Amino acid sequence: MLIFPLVNDTSRKIIHIDMDAFFAAVEVRDNPDLKGKPVVIAKDPRETGGRGVVATCSYEARAFGIHSAMSSKEAYERCPQAIFISGNHAKYREIGNQIRDIFKRYTDLVEPMSIDEAYLDVTANKLNLKSAVKVAKLIQHDIWNELHLTCSAGVSYNKFLAKLASDFQKPAGLTLILPEDAQAFLETLPIEKFHGVGKKTVAKLHDLNVKTGKDLLALSEMTLIDHFGRFGYDLYRKARGISNATVKPNRIRKSIGSERTYGKLLYNEEDIKAELSKNAQRVAETLIKNEKLGKTVVIKVRYADFTTLTKRHTLAEASQSFEVIEQEAHRIYDELENQPSGVRLLGVTVTGLLDGMSVEASLF
Repeated sequence: MLIFPLVNDTSRKIIHIDMDAFFAAVEVRDNPDLKGKPVVIAKDPRETGGRGVVATCSYEARAFGIHSAMSSKEAYERCPQAIFISGNHAKYREIGNQIRDIFKRYTDLVEPMSIDEAYLDVTANKLNLKSAVKVAKLIQHDIWNELHLTCSAGVSYNKFLAKLASDFQKPAGLTLILPEDAQAFLETLPIEKFHGVGKKTVAKLHDLNVKTGKDLLALSEMTLIDHFGRFGYDLYRKARGISNATVKPNRIRKSIGSERTYGKLLYNEEDIKAELSKNAQRVAETLIKNEKLGKTVVIKVRYADFTTLTKRHTLAEASQSFEVIEQEAHRIYDELENQPSGVRLLGVTVTGLLDGMSVEASLF
């Protein structure tokens, strides 16, 4: 593999805006009686036989360990006094559009990542302000003053660091990472806090005695590439605060997927379908967060001998429903020929994405 020289573009001014517990915050704003209470955006599992997935929850609910993509049944078990609200996506979408209109007052270089977060390039902004921090504070002020909602902001010279910064002080925080401070910030950061590093990668890095950004910095580029392939190339640069991806205002997402590799092979059909369901849950949650419907469901199965099969079905109607995606993934799996070897990887992907928000076809 070719090794490219390190080039760090520190000339840009990037803001990452992340709304604080967005759906839950909207419900609390519109019903002050909910203030200070554990609010969970999901159908009440007592009314659905335990089915459903948490879209988001208030910070009071997070104190009980509840988080997005958790089953509503588990959320109830963790906090029986939680207030479950099915959610009103038409309202959330309208407010999301109002937030984007606020962004556009400052720059047209806005890359929405979902209904509640976006990257903004304010290097050259509409107010001709030199300070990206000033722009971020004005955006926070406008969102609070006009919508009575809070957001957290991260400011830095690239998207990777701006995203980390917005997570650093929540809710309603603002964190700046300057080029000269990036290395020190990253060295003390736990490796699981690195944006883009998932649970499986964290486990592998821990096996390499990498617990912090400082530990990651000590590994050579070839060592990381040997262990993580193309992602090792990215890790080596991110440890040094290098990430030159630009803000793309017309970014078009073509698919949404989730896949997992298993250290212990799966043989039992019940276990395999349970894992397909987990992937389907994650896909459905991401579809809703990104205001997308999908037309085609694809499953991917990799066996112990590394034989990999993919198969797809096109739905009668585009959907974002967890139940629809789950059933289709199970149906596709049932059509595969039986393989004697165990399963080492499973994935569920939805393609043929369309814009739109279907409340009836939501995972709620």
